[in-house]
Amino acid sequence: MSFRTNPDRILDSIDRARSRDESGMRGSERQANGRELDTEVPDVDATTPERIKRIFKAVERGYVTCAQSAALGPLAQRFQAVGDVSSHHARGDVSLAIRYLDHDRADDFGMTPFEIVENDLLEARKETKTTRADVNALRVLRARLRDGVMEAWKKVEPRVRDAMRDRADMGHIEVQVTVDIRPAGP
Repeated sequence: MSFRTNPDRILDSIDRARSRDESGMRGSERQANGRELDTEVPDVDATTPERIKRIFKAVERGYVTCAQSAALGPLAQRFQAVGDVSSHHARGDVSLAIRYLDHDRADDFGMTPFEIVENDLLEARKETKTTRADVNALRVLRARLRDGVMEAWKKVEPRVRDAMRDRADMGHIEVQVTVDIRPAGP
């Protein structure tokens, strides 16, 4: 009997999935983070577009860090047949936090919800030409992450402009991009 069709191995995998459901998922097991610290202080005479570009580039680097994160793979693996999202229907959030480390201003925070349905995975299956649910889910997750970061940036941008008026961006800034996913159960 091959290792792949070994009934004991299959049952062990199902038991692990059930025990994970019963014990409840901790927040860190359903999230992937990307954090970027920008320590380059802009010139005193820097224009507003230059300062916006600086913050947006930090957001972009945070997105790339999150998309390439090792934690994104386990999120995609949850879409396997015996995984937590075996119905291939999930909901999630993409959040964007901008912290001004050298200023008293509160953090600017934006969040965008998203939903993954079975048709999204079928479309990804056509593009990747593979039946592996985790590979297709990784492709869909990265697309949702990219779209979510852009929507969250649109929500946060007016507050970033307010922070520029307060000159809060003239010091160090930290950007954190987080994607969270959970089963869309009843």
